[in-house]
Amino acid sequence: MSKSIPVDAPPSVAPAPDAPAAVDGGGGVRSMVERWKMDGAPARARLLLRAVAWLFSLLALVVMASNQHGGSQDFRKYPEYNYCLGISIVAWLYTTAQVLRDVHRLGSGRDLIGTRKASAVVDFAGDQVVAYFLISGMSAAAPVTDYMRQAADNLFTDSAAAAISMAFFAFVAISLSALVSGYSLSMEVLV
Repeated sequence: MSKSIPVDAPPSVAPAPDAPAAVDGGGGVRSMVERWKMDGAPARARLLLRAVAWLFSLLALVVMASNQHGGSQDFRKYPEYNYCLGISIVAWLYTTAQVLRDVHRLGSGRDLIGTRKASAVVDFAGDQVVAYFLISGMSAAAPVTDYMRQAADNLFTDSAAAAISMAFFAFVAISLSALVSGYSLSMEVLV
């Protein structure tokens, strides 16, 4: 028969391995494995969101860079499209670096940046800045595309709209990653 553990016992007191977990009014005591899975959940979610942002920023980059159809239907003639392309490149480079860093962090358990708090600040600030850049690039290119589509709806305007849409999906993924990074940062501040 196992001995019950008081609810206010210090965390160093653990039940015997064969004893069932004690249940308190708040929902129960989690085992060490469950706690480990929950601690890694934000990191895995952030990795997944950054991988999605990587894919969409790469698609935005490729679609916009290949939007050359001769004459006035060349993305290089419009500064708004050049800006959107440049931001897509920045977002792709950032998400590439962050995905590689997250894979290293999850695989080895160590981060490339010194402390956990510094890492959380870099993650949060970087995600915020890149999300802002993406929404800025889209908001610059969308009115030009809308104006041109009123005159002629063709492959050039369709490709521009597709690149803007891919940049928007990259923005959504990186802004959700910023939310997860904000959660991680708040947990680091509390610890």
